[in-house]
Amino acid sequence: MLAYTYIEHGKFQLLEKPRPKIKDTRDAIVRVTLGSICTSDLHIKHGSVPRAVPGVTVGHEMVGVVEEVGSGVVSVRPGDRVTVNVETFCGECFFCRHGYVNNCTDSNGGWALGCRIDGGQAEYIRVPYADQGLNRIPDTVSDEQALFVGDVLATGFWAARISEISEEDTVLIIGAGPTGICTLLCTMLKKPRRIIVCEKSSERIQFVREHYPDVLLTNPENCKDFVLINSDHGGADVVLEVAGVEDTFRLAWECARPNGIVTIVALYDKPQILPLPDMYGKNLVFKTGGVDGCDCAEILSLIEEGKIDTTPLITHRFPLDEIEEAYRIFENKLELDEYGYIKTDSNLATNVSGVFAVGDCRTKQLRQMITAASDGANAGTVVAKLAERW
Repeated sequence: MLAYTYIEHGKFQLLEKPRPKIKDTRDAIVRVTLGSICTSDLHIKHGSVPRAVPGVTVGHEMVGVVEEVGSGVVSVRPGDRVTVNVETFCGECFFCRHGYVNNCTDSNGGWALGCRIDGGQAEYIRVPYADQGLNRIPDTVSDEQALFVGDVLATGFWAARISEISEEDTVLIIGAGPTGICTLLCTMLKKPRRIIVCEKSSERIQFVREHYPDVLLTNPENCKDFVLINSDHGGADVVLEVAGVEDTFRLAWECARPNGIVTIVALYDKPQILPLPDMYGKNLVFKTGGVDGCDCAEILSLIEEGKIDTTPLITHRFPLDEIEEAYRIFENKLELDEYGYIKTDSNLATNVSGVFAVGDCRTKQLRQMITAASDGANAGTVVAKLAERW
């Protein structure tokens, strides 16, 4: 079978691998019908997940059909359409019994699929502890509606749950990528007084504006002042940080009111610093991941009831044998302005490392032959300097 595989730091490759087999009585074999690419897959590729094992099949967001089950599996049977939980958990240890499934003490507990054991960017996947890791999809829910249940939607649901959101709260969500939108959807279920989304991408801002018109919008540059004006107690009661960069980590605690809650949903590429002298007196409560993905059955019920819809997040569809192209688009998506022009900095660099935009395709005041030629000269000079360093 085809399986997209982590080869080494910076390299994935589509390989032919044997179809997985039952190893334990609690295993199930699932034929993958639909999967997705997650930013966490890119974190593996770029070395930000030290636990990831070279040679493993990547992918941890998928749905499929049960093909085979071990003799100890009772909750699903062959032919069932199922979601696959990103977390592997035994259901019996101290942490599982208390709902902290990310910390399951099993050797493959926590985030294992697509990280430490073979994942689902493949034709088939073996799911350990299938009674915990698989949930049957209701007949009225499509594969696309259920696709994100096991990971990013479970993440958003978990984040909203642990953040203790009340109907009196002002909630700030930093980042409107797929996980940010899932967090927003689950926050909306709590019906807080107001929700503010902070996002720098004009494309994502427009997405939020079109689909969730009651949400207030701001950007990182204006976020602190905007939150101060649009909150009741000198800052957001709850901040959910979903963007995952150094500036947004600091922005999260700066925008929280004293004694507020800051929930870190994002995964970072490098360690973050808490400047405690600067924070003195804020008395903040920090909550951090990873996700305890044990609410999948409840999430599926909410989807069936029409209370959650993540299908607008699906933008492209590819067969498995074209997964390299899917990754190229996912990893190298150029940031556009509200009119569809490519954003660049003063050196003509885009948000994608090593990619420059020149001429009339980029955001600019004048679109003339002479300015386009000037763009080319400037970008060429920058590229030449970079080439000297390489």
